[in-house]
Amino acid sequence: MKKIVYLLVLGVCLTNCAYNPVIDTAGRSGTFDSDKASEITNDLQHCKMLAKSNSSFFENIIFWIESPTAETKTESIYRKCLNNRGHSVLN
Repeated sequence: MKKIVYLLVLGVCLTNCAYNPVIDTAGRSGTFDSDKASEITNDLQHCKMLAKSNSSFFENIIFWIESPTAETKTESIYRKCLNNRGHSVLN
């Protein structure tokens, strides 16, 4: 049982560190008149910092267990931040 819990925690940690969103920089979100790709570098850095500062290791584990898509709280915040800034996040 200890081994399973250890592997589960390790998997969550690796998933949390490995998330890199795929963004369609040529397209536009349906709510914006122009594409927002010109600000992508700043938005990626800001959203990543925002997501990391608003989630903890244990919150990520609990969120991951309850999530139907098996994403962590950090990934969810990161994706929502980019979407709200007008970027089309594909994964």
